[in-house]
Amino acid sequence: MTGGFLTLAVAGAAVPASAAESNAAPAESTLEMPTVSATLASTAAQTADATQQAASDYELQAQQDQAAAHAKTAAKKAKAEADRKAKEAQEAREAARKAAAKRAAEAKAQAAKASRSAERTTLSTASVSNATGNAATLISFLKAQLGKAYVLGSSGPSSYDCSGLTQAAFKQIGVSLPRVSQDQSTTGTPVSLDSLQPGDLLYWGSAGSAYHVGVYVGGGKFIGAQNPSTGIVERSLDYDMPTGAVRVL
Repeated sequence: MTGGFLTLAVAGAAVPASAAESNAAPAESTLEMPTVSATLASTAAQTADATQQAASDYELQAQQDQAAAHAKTAAKKAKAEADRKAKEAQEAREAARKAAAKRAAEAKAQAAKASRSAERTTLSTASVSNATGNAATLISFLKAQLGKAYVLGSSGPSSYDCSGLTQAAFKQIGVSLPRVSQDQSTTGTPVSLDSLQPGDLLYWGSAGSAYHVGVYVGGGKFIGAQNPSTGIVERSLDYDMPTGAVRVL
C-alpha cells in the first residue's frame, strides 16, 4: 500500500493464449482505501477518555456511598450506646433517690417511735405513783387474774373473755360496764393514748365497733384476756398498740 493505494496480484485475470503466456507473471490490481481522518481519530480518543472518566466517576461514587453507609451505621451504633448509657444513668439516679427516701422514712419512723416510747415512759412513771383508790383496787383485781384461761363468752371467776374480764374488774369498784367490747369502747370519756392513767379502759378497733378491750395498769402496760393461747396476761403497749381509750373512773 502506497499513498493510499493497495496493489494486488490477481490470479486468473486472463486466459493464457499460449504456453508462454501461461508462464508470465500475474497481473497487478490496485484498490484505493479511504484515508482515516483526523476528526474520526479525535472523536475516538474523546470517547475513550469519556468512558474512562465515567468509570472513574462510578468508582468514586461507589466509594462515597460505601463511606456514607459506614458512617450511618457507626452513627446509629453510637446513638444506641449513648441511649443505653443515659437510661442506665437515669435508673441509677432513680434507685439512689428511692434508697435515700427509704432511709429518710425509716429514720423518721425510728425517731417517732423513740419519741413515743419516751413519752410513754414519762407518763408511765407518773401513772404508777398515781394508782391509788379505785384505780389501785381495780389493778389489784386484774393482777390476781393473771394466768387464768381465756374462754369466749366467759365472765369469771375461773376464766374470762376480754370484755368479761373488764366488766368483772370494774364491778369491784362499783362501776357497771356493758357486757360486750363494742359498747364498752363508748362508755366514759375518750382520752388520748398520750394521756393514759391507770384504770383507763383500752380498746382495739373503732369506737362503737371495737373487737378487743383491756385495762391500762401504768408503767406502759395493760392487762387483758388476749386469746385462748395466752389467756389473761400483762403486756407492754408496744406488744399491741390500742386504737383508743376511755376514762371510766
